[in-house]
Amino acid sequence: QVGLVESGGGLVQPGGSLRLSCTASGSIFSSATMDWYRRAPGKQRELVAGITRGGSTYYADFVKGRATISRDNAKNAGYLQINSLKPDDTAVYYCTLDPPSGSRTWGQGTQVTVSS
Repeated sequence: QVGLVESGGGLVQPGGSLRLSCTASGSIFSSATMDWYRRAPGKQRELVAGITRGGSTYYADFVKGRATISRDNAKNAGYLQINSLKPDDTAVYYCTLDPPSGSRTWGQGTQVTVSS
C-alpha cells in the first residue's frame, strides 16, 4: 500500500512561485512514474507534468517554460516548482504514482490559489 502526501500549496500573488512537494510511503516510488495533475473549479482534471523513473520529464503546454518537476528517490519525494503563476493556475494539485505494475495511486491534493 502506497500513501502520498502533497504539501506546499497556498495563496500566492500573480507572478509568484510555489514549490509543491509529494512524499510517498511504501517501496515503489523509485520504480514509478510520478505525475502532477490539477483540477480547477468547474473544469476537468488535467495533467500538469510528469517524470519517469529514469528522469525523463514532460510538461503540459500551459506550464511549459514555467514549471520544473523533479524527484529524489532517496527521500521518496517529488517536487513541482511553478513560476510566473497566473490566476488560471488556481486549482487543487494532485501527485500520483504510476508503477510498472499495479494501479495508479493519488494523493489527497493541495490547494493553490493565485490571486492579488
